[in-house]
Amino acid sequence: MEILLQSFPVFLLIFCRITSFFVVVPVFSSPSVPPTFKIGISFFVSMVVFSASATHPVVPQDLTIILLMIREVLIGLMLGFIGYLMFMTIQTAGSFIDIQIGFGIANVIDPMTGASAPLLGNFKYMVALVLFLIMNGHHYLLDAIIYSYRWLPLDNDVFVKMMDGSLSEFLIRTFAQSFMLAFQMSAPMVTALFLTDVGLAFLARTAPQYNVFVIGVPLKIIVGLGLLILLMPSLGVLFQNLFNIMFESMHNLLEVAGKSP
Repeated sequence: MEILLQSFPVFLLIFCRITSFFVVVPVFSSPSVPPTFKIGISFFVSMVVFSASATHPVVPQDLTIILLMIREVLIGLMLGFIGYLMFMTIQTAGSFIDIQIGFGIANVIDPMTGASAPLLGNFKYMVALVLFLIMNGHHYLLDAIIYSYRWLPLDNDVFVKMMDGSLSEFLIRTFAQSFMLAFQMSAPMVTALFLTDVGLAFLARTAPQYNVFVIGVPLKIIVGLGLLILLMPSLGVLFQNLFNIMFESMHNLLEVAGKSP
C-alpha cells in the first residue's frame, strides 16, 4: 500500500502531460477520434513511460501536487500546440489562395477541427494528413512525447523558464515562422492569380465592352485549379519539409524548456 501511495502521484503527473498532449496534437486531437480512445492510449502510453523509468522523484502528498499537475499539463499543451500550429499553416496558406481565387465565400466545415475552413485549405489539409500517416508521423509524435521525459523530467523547472520569458519568446518566433511558411506555400498561386487580375484590369481598360466581372470569376477559377493540378506533385516534398520543421520545432522547444539529457 505504501508503494502504491508513492507511485500513484508519479503516474498521475505522467498521465496529465500525455493526456494534454493528445488533446491538442494533430491526428489524435481530431473530433472523429473517440474520447475513450484518447483516454485509453494516454493511459497505456503513461504506463509505458512509468514502467520504463528507472527512478521516480518523490512527489509531495499535499496541495503542491496541483501546481505540479498544472506544470505537466502546460508542457503537454505546448508540445501539442507546436504540431497543431504547423498543420494550421496549411489551412492558412489555403485561405490566402481562396481569397484570390474567389472561394473565400464558400468555406466549409472542417471535420477534423469542427471549425469553418477554406475549400483549398481543407483539401490540402486532408492531403497533408494522409501523407503524414503514410510517413508514420503519428509514430514520431508518440516518440516526441516519450522523449520529452529525457529533457523535461518530472522535477523540471518550466515555471522558471516561463518567468524569464524564454518560452514565450520561442512560441512567438514559432508562430511568426508558421505564418511566414503559409505565405511561402501560397506565394506561387497568389502571384499567378494577382497577375490574372492585372490582365483583367488591362482588358477592362482596352476593351470596355467586355464584362470583366463575368469573365474574371471563371477565368480565375480555371487558372487557380490548373496551377493546383500542376503543383500537386510537389506537395509531397513541401509537406515533408513542413513536417521536418514541425519536429525540429518540438526539439527546439525541449531545448529551451529543459536540459540536454
